[in-house]
Amino acid sequence: MMTASEISRNFASVLDRAEHGETIVITRGGQRLATLGPASVGNGGALKDFFATHRPDSEYAEDVASARDLLKNEMSTLWPDD
Repeated sequence: MMTASEISRNFASVLDRAEHGETIVITRGGQRLATLGPASVGNGGALKDFFATHRPDSEYAEDVASARDLLKNEMSTLWPDD
């Protein structure tokens, strides 16, 4: 366990510890805030295999398309092209 202040003062060494497999619990004021640990090593292969064998139905595909359109519209208002 490390406080947020300790993390900020020793960030490079904390990242080294995470790189070597350690998971660090970050606290502030005695309350647990977050954990910092090694990133997963998955490359998406399992997800790709899943979608190769389990095709989404048309309703799901429409939901995904709607979500993408919504995100595009939202992003264009946040970062206009002009």
